[in-house]
Amino acid sequence: MKKYFYFLFLLFITVSCTEDVKFNNPAFQALKDNVFWRAPTYEAGVFSSGTLIVTGKLGSEQVILQIESTQAKTYTLGSRSSSAAIYFNDSGDGEVFNTEDNASNGQITITDFDAVNKTVSGTFRFTAVNVHSADAEKQKVTFTEGVFYKVPVTQTIVFEN
Repeated sequence: MKKYFYFLFLLFITVSCTEDVKFNNPAFQALKDNVFWRAPTYEAGVFSSGTLIVTGKLGSEQVILQIESTQAKTYTLGSRSSSAAIYFNDSGDGEVFNTEDNASNGQITITDFDAVNKTVSGTFRFTAVNVHSADAEKQKVTFTEGVFYKVPVTQTIVFEN
């Protein structure tokens, strides 16, 4: 009788164990000032010059990553870089933060640019300074542990002269 009890117990444990796994595929997320931030809307585009723009939007907030190339490598952000990160919030005072200042820093790493499936993946981290820092309450914003994964490249942006 004990054997049947152990068998039923083992069977019950095996059957009742399930995992509910949610995949974020694609995704655009980070820690904004140490608080989890996930963009439900994201897209990427490539300029005819080769510059890649990856954008994530959460309500009135938006992060724009401007990367000088689609090549898989790490790009340094700051005042002497052609790559940049911009964060802005359309609500309230319309705060704008960017990494084109000497007090800014960060990096964007492209891990995969899939030209066939038209997706881009990578990581990012940056500290951006408020454009209106003289009269702003918040002087800077920091994004860490940022990830964009299989974000669709939806358009090629061509400028005509």
